Amino acid sequence: MPHLKIKDHQLEYEWHGPGPDQAPTLVFLHEGLGCVAMWKDFPAQVAAATGYGALVYSRAGYGSSDPCELPRPVRFMHDEALNTLPQVLDAFEIRDAILIGHSDGGSIALIHAGGIRDARVKGLILLAPHVFVEDLGLDSIRRIRDDFRNGDLRQRLQRYHGKNTDTAFWGWNDVWLNSDFRSWNIEEYLPRISVPVLLIQGDDDQYGTRAQIEAIERGVVGPSQKLLLKNCGHSPHLDQFEQILTAINMFGRSLLP
Repeated sequence: MPHLKIKDHQLEYEWHGPGPDQAPTLVFLHEGLGCVAMWKDFPAQVAAATGYGALVYSRAGYGSSDPCELPRPVRFMHDEALNTLPQVLDAFEIRDAILIGHSDGGSIALIHAGGIRDARVKGLILLAPHVFVEDLGLDSIRRIRDDFRNGDLRQRLQRYHGKNTDTAFWGWNDVWLNSDFRSWNIEEYLPRISVPVLLIQGDDDQYGTRAQIEAIERGVVGPSQKLLLKNCGHSPHLDQFEQILTAINMFGRSLLP
C-alpha cells in the first residue's frame, strides 16, 4: 500500500476512481479504532456509484502508518483537523472535496469545516459523529477496554493495525477516558459551518445518541439533512450498506453534479 509523508509521519493511503483534476474527491476520515482496511470496500463502492475520486488514509498510529507518540493530547482531533488534514488535501492537490467522517473522523471533519473555512470543502457526510461527551459513550469505551484486555478484541484489531495495535487502541481509549476529556465539546465550531451536511445515525449506536445529530442540526448555518436508521449500530456504512450508499450518492451529486 502506498504511503504519503505528512510532517514527520508516513501515512498509508488508497485512492479509488478519478484524480482530483478530473472529478471531486471524497475524503474518508476513519473512526477512533479505524484505518484504511477497516473501511473495507465501502470507499471503492462509493467512488464507483458517484463517479468521484476517493481518498482513504490512516492517521498516524493506525494501520500501517507510522506510530504516533502517546499519550494523545485532549485536543488530538483539533490537531488532525486544523494541521494534518489541510496538508493531506494540499499533498494530493485536491480541488473540490466532500469529507466523509465516521465517529472521531466526523468530529475532525466538523472542526476542519468550522475552524478553517476551507474553500475546497463543499460538503460533509457524517456517520455517527460526536460534538460532546455522553455517558453512554464512556460506558461503552470502558467495556471495550475490558474486551481488549481480557477478550479477543486485541487479536481482531491486530489484523488491521499490526504493530500499531496497542498504539491505536490505547491512544484512543486512554484519551476518551481521561478526566480532562469529560468537558470536550466542539459545538463552538458549528455556527461557522455553511456547507451542506448529511448526518447519519443508527438507533442502536452504543457510542452516541440522537442528541449529537440534533446539536449539529441546531448549530450549523448551512443546510443539513439527516438519516436515522433502525437496527443500526455505530457503523452505519457496514450495518446498512445499500441505504447509506444511495444517500451518499444523492447527496454528493446534489453538491457537485
